[in-house]
Amino acid sequence: MAEKDLRAIIEQVLMEMNLADNLGSAPKAEPASTEEKCADEGFQGVTSKVEEGELPDITQIDIRKQYLVENPEHRDEYAELKMAAPCRLGIGKAGARYKTLPQLEFRAAHSAAQDAVFNDVDHEFVEKMGLFTVQTQCDSKDTYLTRPDLGRKLSDEAVETIKAKCKKNPTVQIYVADGLSSASVAANIGDLLPAIMQGLKSYNIDVGTPFFVKYGRVGVMDQISEVLGATVTCTLIGERPGLITAESMSAYIAYKATVGMPEARRTVVSNIHRAGTIPAEAGAHIAEIIKIMLDKKASGTDLKL
Repeated sequence: MAEKDLRAIIEQVLMEMNLADNLGSAPKAEPASTEEKCADEGFQGVTSKVEEGELPDITQIDIRKQYLVENPEHRDEYAELKMAAPCRLGIGKAGARYKTLPQLEFRAAHSAAQDAVFNDVDHEFVEKMGLFTVQTQCDSKDTYLTRPDLGRKLSDEAVETIKAKCKKNPTVQIYVADGLSSASVAANIGDLLPAIMQGLKSYNIDVGTPFFVKYGRVGVMDQISEVLGATVTCTLIGERPGLITAESMSAYIAYKATVGMPEARRTVVSNIHRAGTIPAEAGAHIAEIIKIMLDKKASGTDLKL
């Protein structure tokens, strides 16, 4: 591709970004040059990269504020609606197709989702959090994705390790599982787990030894509950990523969980991530829910908060 053509494409993408003209803000005159455009959009210092064929990090764009529709009607009213949900709305069209920027954003989000599913949680991060690792009966990522049943059962070695390293009969047993998003573990556990532990400590609630389960599904919490004799078991697990975020985590909590129990006995706190319920806030909320479970001796649909 000729350098002239490449520059033309880059110029077009940057024009489509229109980040400065956020929803609900007054229209703004277009900068006179690519350099001014980059600086105006908060991408100072990227002009040289643009010249080399690179673009700013489009994953940092807040799509709630992005508006690519030309000459819109009822702009202010639409702004209020759009800010309430991170959906790909008002992204405009170029003839019969999407504009270049939304196409690139979609591909970037899809790539992030794939990475979250197929990558493993960094072992050094797990150790840094003071967690030891056990594994389910899945022997690989492929097995984990194709055999959900094996992700609900601990390996024999994992059972022995848990029995040897964990406190017996804890009031609350917390553990972390990778689930379907390794990215969520890295993004949230550093704040979420300490917040839960601190909250439970403030309620004078006994907590067992936390650990990490590799290739874990939600249902493995039932076996862990039986092995350790926990009154309440809480798993912090990466959720299936979507095209809005690949970092969403959920907490599944159950009172006296048993293997084969109905899913209705689980209480769920979902949408834990930086653009949803922030981890520290979620941790305090989870600790409060656990206290209520212990007081009312119930979880899931039997628990009336």
